[in-house]
Amino acid sequence: MLKSMTAFSRVQTQHDATEIVWEIRSINHRYLETSFRLPEELRSLEFDLRKIAQENLSRGKLDCIFRLRSETQEATHLSLNQPLLDALMEQAEAIGASLNESTPPTALELLSWPGVVEQQSLDHAQLAVQSKALFKQALQELVEHRQVEGGRMAGLIAQRGQQMRELVEQVRQRRPLVLEAIREKIKGRIADFDVDMDPGRLEQELVFLMQKLDVAEELDRLDSHLTELEDILQQKEAVGRRLDFLMQEFNREANTLGSKSADIVTTQAAVDMKVAIEQMREQIQNIE
Repeated sequence: MLKSMTAFSRVQTQHDATEIVWEIRSINHRYLETSFRLPEELRSLEFDLRKIAQENLSRGKLDCIFRLRSETQEATHLSLNQPLLDALMEQAEAIGASLNESTPPTALELLSWPGVVEQQSLDHAQLAVQSKALFKQALQELVEHRQVEGGRMAGLIAQRGQQMRELVEQVRQRRPLVLEAIREKIKGRIADFDVDMDPGRLEQELVFLMQKLDVAEELDRLDSHLTELEDILQQKEAVGRRLDFLMQEFNREANTLGSKSADIVTTQAAVDMKVAIEQMREQIQNIE
């Protein structure tokens, strides 16, 4: 099954009073390139997270964003370190008395002292475990989205492949008529010159010329490439690079078909093939 390289996933969960969020954005890229935005306390997880991504994906540029939102930051209740606050007030009074200072420190000044206002501490070990598990979930969701989009793209590519197969068959059916038309056209031109020629030599030259203009080999190779395309679309592993190479082969045969064409219908068929190839190539650029 084909996978697109463009997708987005977002998952979230709760860790105590903290909301954990993973967002992963993926776009097309020649290789797998992963960047992480992590808080410092989870920076040590980056190696493991990168390895998890490599086990699930082979191509694409990933932007992985981790967010923490603590509900306690929005709460109206503050937890105070009362012993520290009492000690600060006691020392402030003692210093004020020794300096004959009549103005005591304000409440805001006391609250701003480090450690007076206590924040709920996170269990970093448990947070790391939960964050890694949530990343796997976000990555699995991303893979599923890439598969859905890849299935849609596979359908479009298969349609273009079927169009090309019909064009190949159309050219193949006209081939005897085209060759006969070439033969009659050359004989007519020779007759116009009113020149006597050895019939055997004439026939030999006609055969040689028609071999140069014959497109049987190009049609056979196009048939072979189309069969390979159908096989690739059924495979489960990453096939983007292989499809890209196959489009180059398609384009080469279509160009040769057009250059050897001695028939307007064959020329138009070659042009239509190149249009279908370009449409497939546009889709393939985004396939893993």
